[in-house]
Amino acid sequence: MNIEMNEMNLKLVMILQEWDPFELGEEGYDGEIEEVVEAVHALHHPSDLAKKIQAIYEHTFEKWIPLQECTKVSYKLLAVKMNTGEI
Repeated sequence: MNIEMNEMNLKLVMILQEWDPFELGEEGYDGEIEEVVEAVHALHHPSDLAKKIQAIYEHTFEKWIPLQECTKVSYKLLAVKMNTGEI
């Protein structure tokens, strides 16, 4: 993994930690954040990523996050990805 990829992943993690949809604090989502970062690398469309984010968090916490909230964060994550030139 190159330095740009590491920096991108760190930025993605920071965005997801700040998001904190269930108010558990930064440390409450380590597994989910790892899955979402993998999804960011695999997906390119905000609505696809938003649905994946929603499914990841719902699977673990058995709580539903409105798709609109997931879409907002998916745009932020994909913007980081685009700025690193991975798309």
